[in-house]
Amino acid sequence: QVQLVESGGGLVQAGGSLRLSCAGSGRTFSMCAMGWFRQAPGKEREFVAAISWSGGSTRYAGSVKGRFTISRNNAKNTVYLQMNSLKPEDTAVYYCAAEDRAWTVVAGIRPDDYDYWGQGTQVTISS
Repeated sequence: QVQLVESGGGLVQAGGSLRLSCAGSGRTFSMCAMGWFRQAPGKEREFVAAISWSGGSTRYAGSVKGRFTISRNNAKNTVYLQMNSLKPEDTAVYYCAAEDRAWTVVAGIRPDDYDYWGQGTQVTISS
């Protein structure tokens, strides 16, 4: 079982930066691929970024590639999402998620690939 708690959301102006954190509990956290998703009002949940259990492999949605960076510190049971050059269209609730399978080399990009979810953190970008 993995429990996840996101933090770091807030209100920033376009062009600014935020760093989201996802703290995980459970002894299997360091074995799991992790992902970040977001959901804007009236829209479906969409993939943002994912990272393998070791951090050696990352994947990004085209809309955030080059602006967002996903990383993890397994010693601290934490995954991060550094978001730079933020745009109003990045406004959403951001969720972190963990796969249940251990030692995944390539993290999934679909919500169905993930088994554990945090409660979400609101990110609002003003123009």
